[in-house]
Amino acid sequence: MRLRVDCKADALYLHLDDSDIVESVEVAPGILLDYNQAEHVVGVEMLSLSTRSPGLDVSDMRFETGTSSAPDTSPPAE
Repeated sequence: MRLRVDCKADALYLHLDDSDIVESVEVAPGILLDYNQAEHVVGVEMLSLSTRSPGLDVSDMRFETGTSSAPDTSPPAE
């Protein structure tokens, strides 16, 4: 997985894998999903990044990883 910010193009691109892109679909204004031959999403592109997030400082991007982002739905312990 790779994240690329192109300041000149004012765009952010998230590569989920290295599959060849066979189709791109704009799912919302300036938000595109890229699909591979198996119709899996393999990329996400966000255009006009500076207008979507005014004051964004791409030199201060933070990344978080973890084992799970799902909320704990187990019943409370007795």
